[in-house]
Amino acid sequence: MSSINRSESISRLDQIKVSSYFGCDTFGWRTMQERLPKEVFRALRKCIRKGERLSAEVAHVVAQAMKDWAIERGATHFTHWFQPMTGATAEKHDAFITWDDHGGLIESFSGAQLIQGEPDASSFPSGGLRTTFEARGYTAWDPVSPAFLMNGPLGKTLCIPTAFIGYHGEALDHKVPLLRAMDFVGQQASQTLALFGHAGAVVTAQCGAEQEYFLVDLELYKARPDLMFCNRTLQGARPPKGQELEDHYFGAIKERVLRFMQDLELELFRLGIPAKTRHNEVAPNQFELAPIYEPANVAADHNQLLMEVMKKVGERHELAVLLGEKPFAGVNGSGKHVNFSLGADDGQNLFDPGHSPEENLQFLYFLSSVLLGVFRHGAVLRASVASASNDHRLGANEAPPAIMSVFLGEQLNRILDQLESGAVLASSERLQLDLGIPALPVLAKDYTDRNRTSPMAFTGNKFEFRAVGSGQAIAVPLKVIQTLVGDSLAWMNQRVRELETKQVDRRQALMEVIREVVTLTKPVRFDGNGYSAQWREEAERRGLPHAKNTVEALAAWEQPKTQELFARAGVMSTLEQEARIHVRHEQYAKSLLIEAQVLRELAETQILPVLLEDLGNKAKCLSRLQAVGPATQMPTLQESLTTLSGQVDLGYGRVAALRSAITRADAVEDLHGRTLAFATEVLPACQALREVLDSLEDQCDARLWPLPKYRELLAPLG
Repeated sequence: MSSINRSESISRLDQIKVSSYFGCDTFGWRTMQERLPKEVFRALRKCIRKGERLSAEVAHVVAQAMKDWAIERGATHFTHWFQPMTGATAEKHDAFITWDDHGGLIESFSGAQLIQGEPDASSFPSGGLRTTFEARGYTAWDPVSPAFLMNGPLGKTLCIPTAFIGYHGEALDHKVPLLRAMDFVGQQASQTLALFGHAGAVVTAQCGAEQEYFLVDLELYKARPDLMFCNRTLQGARPPKGQELEDHYFGAIKERVLRFMQDLELELFRLGIPAKTRHNEVAPNQFELAPIYEPANVAADHNQLLMEVMKKVGERHELAVLLGEKPFAGVNGSGKHVNFSLGADDGQNLFDPGHSPEENLQFLYFLSSVLLGVFRHGAVLRASVASASNDHRLGANEAPPAIMSVFLGEQLNRILDQLESGAVLASSERLQLDLGIPALPVLAKDYTDRNRTSPMAFTGNKFEFRAVGSGQAIAVPLKVIQTLVGDSLAWMNQRVRELETKQVDRRQALMEVIREVVTLTKPVRFDGNGYSAQWREEAERRGLPHAKNTVEALAAWEQPKTQELFARAGVMSTLEQEARIHVRHEQYAKSLLIEAQVLRELAETQILPVLLEDLGNKAKCLSRLQAVGPATQMPTLQESLTTLSGQVDLGYGRVAALRSAITRADAVEDLHGRTLAFATEVLPACQALREVLDSLEDQCDARLWPLPKYRELLAPLG
C-alpha cells in the first residue's frame, strides 16, 4: 500500500470506534466463539482459564478453524513465535501445504502442528543445557496468548505464541519460567484469600508495561554504525541544547511523530494490544506508550510484539526506533515501568486498599508480602534488570538507583509504623478489632505522591517497578517479582496457620503476621530522594544490597538462597538457573566486545583520519598566514594547533590501549574472569577514548565531521 493510500486508510479507520476492529488480526475469544463448535469452545476456554490439559481431538478442531480463519485473511504460512534467551523473539515459517492422496497440493494444518514445533535448540543461547550436537528442542503452544497475523509484502503469516523447551523438558526461554511463576504466585494468593474467607478464588498476575523510546531520522541512524550495532552512540559531544529547558515533556506532539504514533496504534489495536497513552517524554525525541493491564504472560508477549511492530512502523515513516537504555550521553535514558498487581476471578484487585476495614486488612497482608519479598531478595530483583546498557541508566538522575527499596507514601508508612508499635491496638481482642482494623482509614487511590527515584513504588492500587530497561524482556523481572511475592505469601500463610494451632484467633493471627513482617522489613521502606549520597550511606547502614553494575549484580543469581528460592517455587531448577547465569555473563561480555570493536573502528577509520585532515588544513592555513610577515604570526592559533595535535595523538594512543584491552579480555576463558575483564579493562578503555573523541568533535571543522551530531539526531522531528 502506498503511503498516500495508507494515510487515507488510516484516516477512515480513525472515524471507526477502536472497539469495532480491536483484535481483528488475532484468533481471540470473539473469533473462537464464532468459529468453534460450542463444546470445543467450552473445552478450550476451560483449558485457558483453569490451566487444564487440552485433548488432541480438541486441538485438531481448533487448528482447522485457526487455519481456515488465517487463510481467509490472506495467510500463506504459519510459525511458532517464541522468546529464546536472546531477549528477542524467534520464528520459523512453514507454508500451509502438503500433498494429497493424488499428488496434488492442498492447504493443511493439523492439531499436532499447532501444539508442537521443533526448532534447532542448540543454535540459541542455552547456557550449556544444549550442546552443539544436541539439536532437538520443542515449541509448545500457549493457548492463553492468542495467535495473530503479521503482514508481509505479499501475504500474511499466522504467528502462534509458544513456549520453548529442550529435549528433556528444560526451559530454554523466558516464557516457561514466567508461566511457572504465575502459577506459583496464583496458588499462594488463592490460599491467602481462603484465609480471608474467599475460598476457591483463581488469582492471576496482571501487568501493564509503559514503554519509553527515542525516534531519530532513519537516514541519520544509518550513518551511525554505533546506533545500528550497539543501540547507543559510543561517541558524541553534547549539543548546545538538550533537555535543560524541560520543554519537551508532555509538549505538543509534532505532526511527523503523531503520524507515526497513529499508524503504530492502528497496528497494535488490530493485534489486540491495548495501547492507552502516548506522550512526549523528558529528553528530546523521546516518547512513551502505555497499555492497559493484561495477564502477565500476555503482557510479556505483547511487549515483545510491540517492540517489533514499533521498528517496522518506524521504518515505514523513515524513522528509527531506538530501544537502547541510554542512546545519548547527557540526556535521559529510556526504561519500562512495569506496573503489576494480582487480580482474582471475582474482580478483586488484591493491591487495592478497598473501602472496608476487612478489605484494609487483606490489602495490608498482600502489601506486606511485597515488602518481605524485596527485603529478602532485593539483590536478585536488581539482577533481573542488569545489563551492559542498563548500567549507563540506573541511578543517573533519570532512573531509579540500583538500591532496591519500596516507596509507600506518608499515609501508608504512618499506618505501618502504628501497626509496628501497637499504638492503635489495645490489649483485649474486642478492642483490637474495634480500634485496630476499623481504625485503618480508607485509602484514596491517589492519596500518595509519586516518587520517581524509587525502583519499587506503590501507586494507589498497584506496584510500579521502574528499573527495567527499555529494550529488556519484561518476562524476566516479572518472573522474579512473582516468585518473591509468592514465596513471601507462602511463608506468611504458614505463620498464620502456626499461630492458629496455638489457639490464636484468625484475625488476630493475620494482624500478628502483618505486624511481624512490617517490623522486619522496615529497612526496605524509603520515601526520600533515591539519588542522594545520603541515601546510599543510609542504605548501607540498613544493610541493603547495592550492586553498582552488572558484574556485581549477577553474583546474586549464584547465591544459595536465590537458587533455593526458585527451586522451592518450582520456577527454575538449579540447572536452569545456572544456564541463565552463564547466558547473562556471555551477553554482557559480548555486548561490551561489540561496542569496543565498533568504537575502535569508528575512531580508526572515520574520526581520527578526519581529525588529521582538519589538523593539516589548519596547519596549512597558519603556515600561509605566517609567510605574510611578522604581523601575522598568530601565537594563539599556533598554541591551539599544538594542543589539538597533542589531543589527536592522545586519541591514537587510547585506540591502541583499547586494542590491547580487547585482546587481553577476549583471551580470558573463565566465564566470570572474562566478564570481569571486560568490565574493568575494556569498558574503561572505551570511556577514555570517548572522552578524547568528544572533546575533539567540538574543535573539528563541522564540514568534515563524518558522523551525524547530537544536534542533528536530537533536532525536533517536525
